[in-house]
Amino acid sequence: MTRFLKFRFHTAVLLSLSLLILSGCAKSEDINACLTGHTYGFFGGLWHGFIAPFDFIGMLFNDKITMYAQNNNGGLYALGFLLGSGGWGFFGSRGARSIRRTKAKPEKEVFIDAEVVE
Repeated sequence: MTRFLKFRFHTAVLLSLSLLILSGCAKSEDINACLTGHTYGFFGGLWHGFIAPFDFIGMLFNDKITMYAQNNNGGLYALGFLLGSGGWGFFGSRGARSIRRTKAKPEKEVFIDAEVVE
């Protein structure tokens, strides 16, 4: 592994652990307050979509954690959740496109001023 890849790996692990530790300090809500309190719309769904992987990990260890807000306004919340979780690939498509552009294509290389050696 190159030095740069090791640095990126260690940085990713450090950021992941930091997020995990800091999210452990988050306040939990009473379930009755969730059902009668604030109704989540598009931006709430977008945020919940972004944090869905962390919610899933939390759900494995705690039954009180859910991925999807029960008190939502329906379609707009669902659209925000879908976009936030990358359901249609809107946020990841730019990176994939740049990787495809940088690949070498040897069959299309043209040598205009090449010398012929006999």
